[in-house]
Amino acid sequence: MKNITREDLISLEDYAQQRAEYRQQVLSHKKNRSLQLGEAVTLLFEDRKTIQYQIQEMLRIEKIFESEGIEEELSAYNPLIPDGDNWKATMLIEYTDPVERKDALKRLVNIENQIWVQIGENEKIYAISDEDLDRTRDDKTSSVHFLRFQLSSELTQGICDETSITFGIDHLEYTVDTGVISGGFRKSIMNDLD
Repeated sequence: MKNITREDLISLEDYAQQRAEYRQQVLSHKKNRSLQLGEAVTLLFEDRKTIQYQIQEMLRIEKIFESEGIEEELSAYNPLIPDGDNWKATMLIEYTDPVERKDALKRLVNIENQIWVQIGENEKIYAISDEDLDRTRDDKTSSVHFLRFQLSSELTQGICDETSITFGIDHLEYTVDTGVISGGFRKSIMNDLD
C-alpha cells in the first residue's frame, strides 16, 4: 500500500462537510479489521483507509492546516500502513474499571512482545512492537501499542484459501488464541499482502 500524501487529504472545510458519511464508511470498514483476543485485548488492523481517517481526524481536532503540521502528521502515521509483507495493528488493552485497569497494566508488562500469528504449520511469528517509542516501563505497560507482524516472502506467497491463520498471546498472565480466523476479517487482512 502506498503512503498517504497531502494530495490524498481532504481540506478541513470539505472534511467538516463530509465527516459524518466518511466516518460511517470507515467504521463499517473497521468491523472486518478488528480482532478480539480474550476479554481485554483488541487488535485493530490498520490499512491505508484507517490511517487516512486517523490523519483527517487529527488535522480536524488540532485544526492543522499549515504544510509543516500536515507533514508531521503524515510522517507519524504513514509508518502504520502495511508494506505488503506484513500486518500492522494497534493493540488496545481495555478494562472499563480504572482500578482493574491499573492492576492489569502492572501484571501485563511485556504483553506487547508476546502477541503472535501462526500461518499453517509454520512457527509462530511474534509481533515487533512500538518501533516509534517504548511504551512500557519496568512496572507497567501502556494500554496502547503498535504492532508489526513481519512475514517472509515465502510465507506470503504460500498462503492460500486453505491455509490456517491463528493469532494469540503467550503472556504468563494472559494466554489466549483465536483459533483459525475466517470470514470477512481474514479476507480484509489478506488484502494487506501483495
